[in-house]
Amino acid sequence: MSLSFIITAFVLFFVIATLYSSIGHAGASGYLAIMALLSFAPESIKPTSLILNIIVAAIASYRFISQGYFDKRIFWAFVVFSVPASFIGGLIILPVFYFKVFSGMFLIVSAIFLLIKKQKTNEEIKSVKNLWLMSAIFGAVIGFVSGIIGVGGGIFLTPLILMFGWTPVKNVAGISALFILLNSISGLMGHLSTIQEVDANILYWMGAVIAGGLLGSYLGSKKFNQRVIIYCLFVVLLSAGLKFIFVDALK
Repeated sequence: MSLSFIITAFVLFFVIATLYSSIGHAGASGYLAIMALLSFAPESIKPTSLILNIIVAAIASYRFISQGYFDKRIFWAFVVFSVPASFIGGLIILPVFYFKVFSGMFLIVSAIFLLIKKQKTNEEIKSVKNLWLMSAIFGAVIGFVSGIIGVGGGIFLTPLILMFGWTPVKNVAGISALFILLNSISGLMGHLSTIQEVDANILYWMGAVIAGGLLGSYLGSKKFNQRVIIYCLFVVLLSAGLKFIFVDALK
């Protein structure tokens, strides 16, 4: 692997971690996008994404929750169903073709959900209705899909909570960050039982996302403007998703 490749990937991982952590996410869908665009070995993508996700989610969780941006009731309602489902999803290893198609579809849907998040940021707070019923259904589905793909599920949880208007936007960031952390750990534990390989340069990527996570979560917790970030992430996710489906999967 050339030095120029390592530098390019390092910068991209850093940028994605910075952008995602500023909105309370850990960046797994962005890491999938980078690894798709740079043609990483398919078998290394899932564990690499989960490891990087855990690191950034831990940083973002601490930053947002320490600032008081959290809602225990909503968090626990979703996480008790998502974590076991994420472990089960992590046990599933898809054939390369289906993994690429499934991941591509996930990235495209994630891009759409980011736009939904943008449209919902100014909603008024509403009373919580049928919380445990909703969390049982959506939490389990989000966790299972997250475990299969190698993400934390925040990309789906955040717009879902915002859509229902159950808590302020900053609280959603803290909820999503810790939700992502626990789901990523659970998914990785399930995945490790299948003994798939991690990218050989994982230490470089870890350094990049640690730096990005620290910077992004600091900016995000200090009322960083998110509009341009969301549009940029939309373009990255959409282009990578299309590449996964229409280029890589057809090789």
